[in-house]
Amino acid sequence: MKYVLVTGGVVSGLGKGVTASSIGLLLKACGLRVTSIKIDPYLNTDAGTMSPFEHGEVFVLDDGGEVDLDLGNYERFLDIKLTRDNNITAGKIYQSVLENERRGDYLGKTVQVVPHVTGAIQKWIERAALIPVDGKEGPADVCVIELGGTIGDIESMPFIEALGQFSYHVGPGNFCLIHVSLVPVLNVVGEQKTKPTQHSVRGLRGLGLTPNILACRSTKALEDNVKAKLSQFCHVAAENILTLYDVPNIWHIPLLLRDQKAHEAILKELNLLGVAREPDLQEWTARTRVYDILHEPVRIAIVGKYTGLSDSYLSVLKALLHASVACRRKLVVEWVAAGELEDVTAKEAPDVYKNAWDLLKGSDGVLVPGGFGDRGVQGKILAAKYARENKVPFLGVCLGMQIAVIEFARYVLGLHDANSTEFDPETSHPCVIFMPEGSKTHMGGTMRLGSRRTYFKVLNCKSAKLYNNASYVDERHRHRYEVNPSMVLQFENAGLSFVGRDETGQRMEIIELPSHPYFVGAQFHPEFKSRPGKPSALFLGLIAAASGQLDAVLQNYGNASKLLPNGIGNGKTTVKTNPNGNAIKSSNGSLNGVYSNGNGVHH
Repeated sequence: MKYVLVTGGVVSGLGKGVTASSIGLLLKACGLRVTSIKIDPYLNTDAGTMSPFEHGEVFVLDDGGEVDLDLGNYERFLDIKLTRDNNITAGKIYQSVLENERRGDYLGKTVQVVPHVTGAIQKWIERAALIPVDGKEGPADVCVIELGGTIGDIESMPFIEALGQFSYHVGPGNFCLIHVSLVPVLNVVGEQKTKPTQHSVRGLRGLGLTPNILACRSTKALEDNVKAKLSQFCHVAAENILTLYDVPNIWHIPLLLRDQKAHEAILKELNLLGVAREPDLQEWTARTRVYDILHEPVRIAIVGKYTGLSDSYLSVLKALLHASVACRRKLVVEWVAAGELEDVTAKEAPDVYKNAWDLLKGSDGVLVPGGFGDRGVQGKILAAKYARENKVPFLGVCLGMQIAVIEFARYVLGLHDANSTEFDPETSHPCVIFMPEGSKTHMGGTMRLGSRRTYFKVLNCKSAKLYNNASYVDERHRHRYEVNPSMVLQFENAGLSFVGRDETGQRMEIIELPSHPYFVGAQFHPEFKSRPGKPSALFLGLIAAASGQLDAVLQNYGNASKLLPNGIGNGKTTVKTNPNGNAIKSSNGSLNGVYSNGNGVHH
């Protein structure tokens, strides 16, 4: 097994995740099998209980692992299926060490950071690297490891020490360290400054790790004299100093690395030059070109509670983007804070209320994503009501589907106090109830999580056609509450069709309004399995309906490659700032925050 470690210096949010994903893609294009590991130094055992405002979205894996959003980027770039063990946190490591200590595994020794914690980290890396993630048998050829945070952070010290030991343990020719650093340009003098990177590399070397390759983030390509200076002071060959300058979209990054011969530098360090081939990135290049030339817009309103931070809905954005390119449309996302659609806002801030409704009404489609808690619920219900009554394409995901059911109960069935027991435990018409599989007291890892099978009970429906007339689909879940099965007959008699259910028939998975052009809700999260070139079926349906192409897509049973030449699957996203003043911020460790249009808004 060969290992590539990606670390970051100077500041956080430089794009280590995109860099690690792009390196993995480049090595895969060279004919190697690649797996990924993300190390997060925080003490949480997983990302499940963290607010999206803290750390962006929680990405859910097939095995139910709730992990850092960078693993979603690895899955999308490399088209692999990772496991919860591919996300290492300090919490997991300390938990395992303490469990071993309680069992007496350390034979009465004093348990210390070195060697016990560092040893546990190394064993975890070796074990996780051997897990097949690409559907083939046997381990991968190369494991790309991303160390979260910034060199110098106190919480990452045990991991840096462990990785220093690990590089010695696996030996030369099996370990390559790529350090992502910042080369800022000061407006006053207009020159690229190398001192921050020099200090970062010096700190890294002082901790026992020597970089083989420098990947320098800057606004433009590094000048030759700057490369020479970095080479001299950082002890890295000039040909191993790469520039990750600002590009129109992140799909250019693997091509940028290829053009600078990054693969040759990595393969040389790993003694794989004679094994690997020249990288084949034809399809990726074509996808990137399509991405750049899209101009006809499709406007989608995302009505949620975390609209102030676009990383909260990163996979949703990517799924919309994949579907938009399949339909040859430029995605324009209109962020609508759900609370601003509510009557209370009309009284307190009428201008904000009007702006929110103008955004909603100016959109070609409406998406209500997943979420927890009762803030903004009434606004989401009003958005679903608007989409249903005005025949605007609508997709509800997880809570979004439950919102659509509550709206239908209130305004079609006339059950005006209908609600979810999550928001009103005493409601007389509980159309969404707590599911028996979960726990009300322990928050972490207690939901219905991971891949579950949904069976289509109605085969002649839009959803089944979008899934290529499949009789069942496997999608990822993350929820505690779901539709009350005792009210299903009442809903269906009024025209709301529950076309997808679980194997017992008691859990409602997909809803549709047959009388509507496209009104679909899914209890699962289809965005987590969307890939470039393979858009999620339900997101494809939303974009197709919003751009007047749904009939063509359904005739081809949702096969985007039949609908359009090449079936190329990624496109340009424009994400606007909320005009009501909620600027969209880029999160710490953001995947796209580096490649922005200058104001922290994803581009």
